[in-house]
Amino acid sequence: MTRRLELDLAWRYLRSRRGSRLLSFITVIAMAGVIVGVSALVVIMGVMNGLQTDLREKILVASPDLRVLNFGEELIIRDWEQLLARVRNMDGVVSASPFVMTEAVGQVVDRRFSSGMAVVGLPRPDSAHVPVTEIRSKATAGDFTFATADGQRRGIVLGHSLAARFNAGVGAPFRLYTVDGAQISPVTGGIVPRVVDFEVTGIFETGMFEYDDKYAFIDMERAQDLRSAGNAVTGLDVRTADRWSAPALAMAIADSLGYPYRTVDWQQQNNALFKALKLEKLGMAVILGLISLVAAFNIVSTLTMVVRDKQREIGILKAMGLGSAAVRRVFLWQGAVIGCVGTLIGLALGLGTGVVLDRYRLITLDPQVYFIDHLPVLTDPLEVVAIALLSVAVATAATMFPARQAAGLYPVEAIRSE
Repeated sequence: MTRRLELDLAWRYLRSRRGSRLLSFITVIAMAGVIVGVSALVVIMGVMNGLQTDLREKILVASPDLRVLNFGEELIIRDWEQLLARVRNMDGVVSASPFVMTEAVGQVVDRRFSSGMAVVGLPRPDSAHVPVTEIRSKATAGDFTFATADGQRRGIVLGHSLAARFNAGVGAPFRLYTVDGAQISPVTGGIVPRVVDFEVTGIFETGMFEYDDKYAFIDMERAQDLRSAGNAVTGLDVRTADRWSAPALAMAIADSLGYPYRTVDWQQQNNALFKALKLEKLGMAVILGLISLVAAFNIVSTLTMVVRDKQREIGILKAMGLGSAAVRRVFLWQGAVIGCVGTLIGLALGLGTGVVLDRYRLITLDPQVYFIDHLPVLTDPLEVVAIALLSVAVATAATMFPARQAAGLYPVEAIRSE
């Protein structure tokens, strides 16, 4: 019976006067503070999660879970066949394959425009070399077989933005200039770059601007010739059973292989980017947490006003036998109702906004700056639960001061206050 009376009193104090069933204006304002704080926190945390996940997935389209490289002066690995066999036999390694990477200047034959680019040589996909990344599945025109009509595998696959910059389509004759194996001109004494002709046999698009605008792929044997590396490779691409175990596996591989080999996992390759995202996520959480703190102060002021307004009623109730603990719980119930209702509405508003933003891509981004073309939203259920619990806890804790103030009123003084 006492609990029912406490709930009835709490609901009465939340409503407007004169028997209205509507909530009072100050109660609505208090709930609005909670709603704004919770919805903003849900949306922003979803956006930060979406950015991290989307960037990670796009980065790993063409970047392996980890790479095995060399400390040597030439930065190439000559005995890579034996090394590849050792790496493939290690626990946690799903697949591994060699790659060759170099820099070159590209140009469509008979056109003046030229531009620098990163050229990556991939081995032929067969039982010996299982693809480590998903880059081969991202071809939008042509394919990654590098096959040309003359059977020489002189094909080159360009990124979407890179091909657009060159205005090159499938079948266009393409030329690469490189200083690897270059000669000194006997006339001028300057460096004469090597010139190697290719044919565009494919165009890929990952959605990651850095890849689409800078990278080109060729057959690994052609890349070895382009770099004048003989049979050597730049390193080994490794795919792990669990992407999040890549750092630990990278350390284990490095310890097993020893000097002069080293390993770099996907987080180290993009360390600055992911650190910046984590720091930004933390900063946004702190800022939005302050909004929730402002909402808590709003609840304190609201209930303090209710205590002042209902001081005489509280005195009468205490004189009739209602205990101080019961009076305290009346105001705790008010804070709990404000917190729970505000949190539920805030969660619904935040989750709904996140779904709309992600599904309809309402906020577009410049891929040259942000690497992605729209603002992604990915909601983490655990974070949503944590936000909800924290919001209700803060709202309930905010009622402590006015609840103690109301419970501490003396009946006679409270009745005489008016």
